[in-house]
Amino acid sequence: MTIEIDIWSDIACPWCYLGKKRLEEAVAASGEDVAIRYRSFQLDPSAQKGANRPHSEALAEKFNTTPDRIAEMNVRLETLGAEAGIEYRFDQYMTANTRDAHRLLHLAHALDLGPVLKDRLMKAQFTEGALMDDAETLVRLAVESGLPEADVRRVLSSDEFEDAVAADVAQAAAYGANGVPFFVFDNRFAISGAQPTETFAMALAKAREARDADAAPVA
Repeated sequence: MTIEIDIWSDIACPWCYLGKKRLEEAVAASGEDVAIRYRSFQLDPSAQKGANRPHSEALAEKFNTTPDRIAEMNVRLETLGAEAGIEYRFDQYMTANTRDAHRLLHLAHALDLGPVLKDRLMKAQFTEGALMDDAETLVRLAVESGLPEADVRRVLSSDEFEDAVAADVAQAAAYGANGVPFFVFDNRFAISGAQPTETFAMALAKAREARDADAAPVA
């Protein structure tokens, strides 16, 4: 039986990208059949669309430090990312409002393309320096991921899936998740943060044991 994994994350979250890759590594090693659904969460829902800034500059302002200090802190992430096959390019990373990207992820889920689009968006954000609130950029990335252009443009020109994004955010709050990434396995238990691959492997084993116990005949 398929293990269902719901993942709350933001395209703008570098730790979410790392957690995603580590989970995928654990799944591949386990041989488990999993169904992953990406849920919406925005680190900065108040970000103004089009008001893009260098990530280091925005974080320096938020934490009252300097862009150089932020760059130093990012070195650790770059090292961890490289180990997971991620090329972080923080020198190109621009802030953006990610709500439209999340709405497209709901469209992608309906078309069984959620993980494909999620991976493409995160690579574009962290390696290519793409602007995640630019409509034409989102259209290009979604079409590259297999989504029909007409459907993508329809969603972006409307408020479609706004309720789905809001529902995801509300569910995260109900779970007590105040940060991401946040992983829920079979609606039974959760893991918070970009944990080591071994931790995800143990979570998969735990989920499998629980499913096997449910399927076992009652003596």
